Amino acid sequence: MTAMTAMTGSRRGGPSGRGASPLLGTRGAVLMLMPTWLLIVALLVLPACYVFWLSLHQSSFGQSATYVGAANYAAVLSDRYFWRALLNTLIVVAVVVHVEMLIGLMIALLFADGVPWKPVLMAVMLAPYAVSEVGAVVIWRYLVDPEIGSLTKLLAAFGLGPIEWGVNPWHGLGVIALISIWLHLPFTFVILYAARLALPGEVYEAARVDGATPWQQLRRITLPLLKPAIAVAMLFRYIFAFRLFSEVWLMTQGGPARSTEVVALYLYVEAFRYNRFGVATATGWIMVLVSALVALVYLRRVYREMFSPRSEETG
Repeated sequence: MTAMTAMTGSRRGGPSGRGASPLLGTRGAVLMLMPTWLLIVALLVLPACYVFWLSLHQSSFGQSATYVGAANYAAVLSDRYFWRALLNTLIVVAVVVHVEMLIGLMIALLFADGVPWKPVLMAVMLAPYAVSEVGAVVIWRYLVDPEIGSLTKLLAAFGLGPIEWGVNPWHGLGVIALISIWLHLPFTFVILYAARLALPGEVYEAARVDGATPWQQLRRITLPLLKPAIAVAMLFRYIFAFRLFSEVWLMTQGGPARSTEVVALYLYVEAFRYNRFGVATATGWIMVLVSALVALVYLRRVYREMFSPRSEETG
């Protein structure tokens, strides 16, 4: 009788059965996720709200915050140094992301097709990601030194002048872009290489049977199938590159005459050199908005590539 009662209770979803109440399952899931939510609120939401509140106030060291409304945003948007920093950021980011994407894609396809000494070359390819930004900038400072740099001597052998990164703003931005590409190329390479290895080999076998050349396979099969991975890689690199700071600060510190400043360095200077925390936090929120707009463009592209009816029909 007891066994029959237990079996009946389990079938009806009683306490001893597997069919627990959906409400209990929901409460359990909420309780399990609660620490994560609290962590997100404590580390992201509350600091973001405080930064936004501070952007509406005028404050400095030893000075209480005074509400000024949108005056800080107006001060940032009317500052010519901010617009120069924004232009420098957009130029460097565009160069870094697209050149890095092209080089990373070429190397990923080369590795996928097979190269000799692949483990050694893979270690060499991933090595820059293990180097700190400070160490990388020190290395490149010696390489592009106008007098004793190895790269300077190589350019001299071809009859070219030195890279005057401390005097010429365009030379300085070019070196900064080069350092950023060298540092973060492994990230792009890993994403594209993993995506290329995930492509089905049967598609390429069918293409070879149909007489497709390697160039046709690249143009008709590889690149279309890699579009979602390329879009994701570009999305992350745009967001990360827009926060470019260490390379600029360690290489030129924004000089000469603030001509190589980027938006993150402009924020740092306003906060810790001029002690204008309201203007600095307003700059931070402008950076967030610009990054969100860039992310929205690429997220829409990823969504279209992965979930459009055309891609479903192709699959």
